Amino acid sequence: MTSRAVLHVGKVSGISGSEAHLLTLLPALRDRGWNVRFCLLHEGEPGAWEFSERLAATGVLVDEVRLAHDLDPRAFARLATVVRALKPELLHTHLVHADAYGLPAGKLARVPVLASTKHGFNPFRDSRAFALGDRTLGRLADVHIAISAGLADYLAATEGFDRAAFEVVHYGIAAGPEPPAPPAEPRLVCVGRLVPIKGHATLLRAFADARRDVPALSLEIAGDGPLRGELEAQANRLGLGDSVRFVGRVTPVAPAYERAAVVVVPSLGEGFGMVALEAAERSRAVIASAVGGLPEIVEEGTTGLLVAPSDAGALAAAIVTLASEPQRVAELGRSGRERALGEFSLDRCADQVDGLYRSALARRGR
Repeated sequence: MTSRAVLHVGKVSGISGSEAHLLTLLPALRDRGWNVRFCLLHEGEPGAWEFSERLAATGVLVDEVRLAHDLDPRAFARLATVVRALKPELLHTHLVHADAYGLPAGKLARVPVLASTKHGFNPFRDSRAFALGDRTLGRLADVHIAISAGLADYLAATEGFDRAAFEVVHYGIAAGPEPPAPPAEPRLVCVGRLVPIKGHATLLRAFADARRDVPALSLEIAGDGPLRGELEAQANRLGLGDSVRFVGRVTPVAPAYERAAVVVVPSLGEGFGMVALEAAERSRAVIASAVGGLPEIVEEGTTGLLVAPSDAGALAAAIVTLASEPQRVAELGRSGRERALGEFSLDRCADQVDGLYRSALARRGR
């Protein structure tokens, strides 16, 4: 590899917010003069191969290391061999497994600069043992990035990280074609994996309450995951019938946003909230939980509404409010797109990371 080489390391099982971020960030860094390469940690999941193929299609070279289990010494040895062979000037890890494998491998290989990006809220971060291990690994990194100020605050409060050590770099988004106007009908969509932290159970309760005031409401739930059967049963118990549709994973996702008047993000924890940003780029008003990075994306009263997480009553009230004001919904959507493209552009994100790399290497050189 050349003198401006950077190796990114990440554990991938499917494509969600962090993976979508990497699929756009890495080619943008290459365009800024970095010789970018990615080392894929995986357990053979179909989503890992999809990610690898999509990244390779952008021209970014991909190496892969298979994990037999979470703590796999053989996988660590294979990764260390990759790092020593490639000799990057900077190694950048993403998510927990990559920190655990990549930061020690980079230190052993004497990579000049190590960077780590924290991407999300996780229940296991409440464990004292995990917090101690994560902070210990974190001491190996020269550059600490959090994808939102909310996530940096959470990591400081939950794990004891130094809040001031984090550089906040929001995900970026590219402008798509001019979106269609939102439909006149009160259609809602929720996009995300069907896992507890995404808050679908709260959304279904809120939706059932809101339909008492707005019977024409409909809800599309796009995404798949282990809670699908349980959530479908909950929808049946609530008597929601055909007003709720579970459509599974949707690719591309833009048409799902465009079919809706309002996008709902009821997460209980969210490192950033890429769905909220994608919805704004498509000129859709957003109702989101005031948690993690979501309040940094959704500007209350200007691009959408914020409610307390897990508060079905507040979420129902917000749904009823926007369902009754289609003109306001359109105005919120227009403001959301303007803000998304102005404050969360892909160029701004890539420029920030590029600047952090250059500064860190300059400090190392001095």
